[in-house]
Amino acid sequence: MSAIIATTELASSRMRVTYRTAGDRAILIEYGEQFPVDLKINFFVHAAARHLDEYGVRGLLEVAPGLRSLLVYYEPHVLSQASLVSALDELHQEIPDPASIVLPSRRIRLPIAFDDSTSREAVNRYRISTRPDAPNVVEGNNVDYVVRCNGLPDRETLYSTILQSEWWNAFTGFYPGLPSLLPLDPRSEISAPKYNPARSWTPEGAVALGGPCLVIHPIESAGSYELLGRTLPISELIRRSRSHRVDPILIYPCDRISFFRISEAELIELRRQVFEGTYDYQIEPGEYAVAEHFTAVQDEHVNAEAIRRRTDRDAALELVEVP
Repeated sequence: MSAIIATTELASSRMRVTYRTAGDRAILIEYGEQFPVDLKINFFVHAAARHLDEYGVRGLLEVAPGLRSLLVYYEPHVLSQASLVSALDELHQEIPDPASIVLPSRRIRLPIAFDDSTSREAVNRYRISTRPDAPNVVEGNNVDYVVRCNGLPDRETLYSTILQSEWWNAFTGFYPGLPSLLPLDPRSEISAPKYNPARSWTPEGAVALGGPCLVIHPIESAGSYELLGRTLPISELIRRSRSHRVDPILIYPCDRISFFRISEAELIELRRQVFEGTYDYQIEPGEYAVAEHFTAVQDEHVNAEAIRRRTDRDAALELVEVP
């Protein structure tokens, strides 16, 4: 029996919409195609989530946005599956074309220490205890493997690629508070295969790359993304007097993250300030007009350079060993 309830196509953008059963209390809505990752679809997902929250459908419990999907929870005793799909169809027609979407979006600046000793410790533990022959472990780190995967000449080029773009929090998931970031500048697109098998330990604050997504680990956990460096804590399980937020999670969906480079010694000092409650995170409230992204992508110079980098990356991936 198929899990697909219905499929349709949006009149404004010709985007395919698929409704799937997700247990007896939820519907999974998928937009567009699975590959390649498309920021335009993700913008639409967040616009749909916000619109659905404001729509006031009786019996609707919660909406969880993903990279190219929405998971919609409902109370089946109040709202039937068919009625929910009908309401969702109506909702989709009211959402403007992605280029016209404006979303609440804060700017957050975070420091990063690349190839720090704690990340190296996690890589070394993995090499010793799990997979001594892991091809993604190069001289005790993952950074050099990511450089090779993307056809980049050296580490500094990788670092500047990460630093030059704002990173869009496309979705928060896998576990609470874990942001999955995509670059708004297409020239900063990077990608890497994941660990196989996964690591048993990843330090809190680790910045890592898996597929096209950059993540920041909010807690110590297992992990399978390539470790690139470390930043400040992005979750706060103990409320402090100078807390910069009400929510214990720092990064919200649709936030834009930019990184600035510091040394590991400087990072250790800033982390000490965070734990003492004296550090003020750099957060700027605001909105993001999706048209800004479309303007950048359509720039001939930016687009040509992005295509060249993508071609170099695809060629490089053919030459590296996948874990």
